Order: sequence, then structure tokens, then C-alpha cells
Amino acid sequence: MTVPPTSHRVRSRVTRRGLIGAAGAVAAGAALTPVVMANTTSDTTSGTTSDTTDSGATDANAGAGTTSETFPRTRAKAATGEAPVEAAFPIGYVGVSWAGTSETAGGGIRLTDAGGGKGAWKSLSGSGCSGSNGGALLIPADQASGYELKAPDGASGLRSLALDTTRGPQREVAVPKDTTRMRGVAYLSRAAWGADESLRFKADGTENSPTVYYPFQTITVHHTDTPNGDPDPAATVRAIYQFHAVTNDWGDIGYHFLIDEKGRIYEGRYSGADGIPAHDAAGKLVTAFHVGGFNSGNLGIALLGTLVDQGPTDAARTALTRLARVLTRLHGVDPKAQATYTNPVNATKKDVPEISGHRDWMETDCPGGTMYGELAALREAVAGGN
Repeated sequence: MTVPPTSHRVRSRVTRRGLIGAAGAVAAGAALTPVVMANTTSDTTSGTTSDTTDSGATDANAGAGTTSETFPRTRAKAATGEAPVEAAFPIGYVGVSWAGTSETAGGGIRLTDAGGGKGAWKSLSGSGCSGSNGGALLIPADQASGYELKAPDGASGLRSLALDTTRGPQREVAVPKDTTRMRGVAYLSRAAWGADESLRFKADGTENSPTVYYPFQTITVHHTDTPNGDPDPAATVRAIYQFHAVTNDWGDIGYHFLIDEKGRIYEGRYSGADGIPAHDAAGKLVTAFHVGGFNSGNLGIALLGTLVDQGPTDAARTALTRLARVLTRLHGVDPKAQATYTNPVNATKKDVPEISGHRDWMETDCPGGTMYGELAALREAVAGGN
């Protein structure tokens, strides 16, 4: 679950619930395989999309080291309140957000199948990132044709978003031919998981959440509070991206990196093309949206799934360890240390572990009880690696 960074877009916003919810230290500016992206413009309600190609650096790389791959265009339909919603596409996820309470009691969802049949009411549930005055969940919808919602008791401003990230019309994206790596650790670039870069921009072409960079201070671990055993994690990443960037109006996905159950690492928040992922050429960290009020200088890594009653898979645990090791060595910090985080914008301070869980910053279950219990072992593993 992510919340907006008051440190670079200074305004009040509720904390949300649910999702929504191996190498030595080296110079931060050393070269990596370029991250190549295609820019698209889309009507997220109708699903129609026209592809355009970025100019400049992206075009320069388009014929050297990239290949064209196709991804389904995300189709989305936004709604407010409790009125029944029908979509013109099979719904993979329903994003739900509200203000007024972090509790889900009294809230529910009922799905409509393709034949018009109404399913049973199910409680809105999510053990993830509760906050003081709002919530957000990304709920699997099993290709439903529609849904109805009941707002949680005491909630206001109920909003929802029907999402299809798997069956929309295909769009072409320029993807690096070779595996992209950060200090030996392989990751999927934004292009490689199908990020639609147009979602970062407003209708007038301006960037919705311009990149801002500050020195690295800490790492925070999250879980996404989405289903375990995910058959298509890249599609889930695209759903999180759409929910964060558009519905939550954050202009981008809230995390710097995400890790799926097979140990694949996904590049999150856009940070430009002149540095390593999540950083600028000088090694400063791009501000993202994952711990409200404590984002600038705080790097967020989200494990896909719900880690309340179970821990991460061995592959995800290994990937998290390797990624955290690279990052702590890159920035020259002790992964077992206690740190005093200082917000570089408003000077707010917080004493946290160098590698923390979301709940170390605020009242929340994130990253899930089992994952939180593994953080001490994670710090040891990161510190002890070769």
C-alpha cells in the first residue's frame, strides 16, 4: 500500500489501507543498459489507445538494443458511490478507495458474472496498510462484468475502478533486448512489464507528479495485499500502476521496486533515463509514494501478495535480499543499523531500522505479520552476503 509523499507534493491526503495495500558499493552514476519506453496516449474509460514514440533518447535507442513487444492496453472504468457498475470488458480487478475511516467493517462487494448473475456479498477485507483516515484495496474480480459496493461504516468519498490489464487491444513497446541489471541483479524495466508512460501525464501534456530527488536514507518493505499464487504478476503490477497513477492521482506507481513470487524484480517509479533505477545520475533517490509524510529519501520495495499468514517464497526472499544488499552497499549504509530519518522538506524526524517495514512508520499491518517477523533475518542476510 502506498500513500502520497507530502515531502514533494505538499498537501493533505488520507493514509490508505490495503494496496493500495550481490555486488560491492560502486559509483551511482555508472552506466546501465538504458531503460527504453514507448509513450502512449489512452482513453482509460473506453480503452482506446493511440501509440506514439518518444523523441530524443528513446528514439536513439529504438534501433539499437531494443525489440518490439506487445502488451494489452489497460482498460478502466471509474465510478463513485454505491450504484451498480457495468463494464464493457471482463474485469480483472476492482480498485476501491474511501476516506473517513481505515476500517472495512460494513463494507462489501458483489460481483456480476458474464451472464448477469449476481454473486454473494463478500466483505471488503485487507490486512494491509491501514491508516488513520481512509483505505484502499485492489480486489480480484475473476473476469466479472460488473459489481456493486457497500461503503465501510463511517466511510465517505467511495470511489472504484474496474480494471482489465490482460485482454485489451495490443500495443507495441520498445523493450531492451538484453536483460537489464543493476549491479548484477536482473530486473524488468518499466517497458518490460508494459508500463503505459502516458499515465504519468495530464491531459495538457504536463507531468502529473514531476520527478524530485533527495539523498537516500532508508529502505521500507511492503506487501501489496493482493492474492498469493498470482498467475500473471506483470498484469497485477499494471493494475497497481493504473490505480496509483490515475485513481489516487499520484502520477505513477507508488513503489521504487516490486518483487513477484518467482523472484522477478520490477522497476517501479519512473526516475529518468540517466541513472540507475530509482535514482538520478548523481545517485539521489526519486521521491515515490509509499509512506505518507516520510517518502523523500525513503526507498520502497513491495512484495506482491499477502504476507500475513505466510512469508514470501524462497525466490522472492532471495531477490529481496540481493536487491537490498545492492542498495545498502551502493549507498554505504549498515543494513542492521538504526537510522534517524529526516524529511528533507519539512525536517520531520523518525527513528526506524535502516531496513524497516511499513508498520515501523505508522499504524498499519503492512508488510503483513509474517513478513514483518522476517525483517530481522533479512537485515542479517543483507549484511552477511558476499
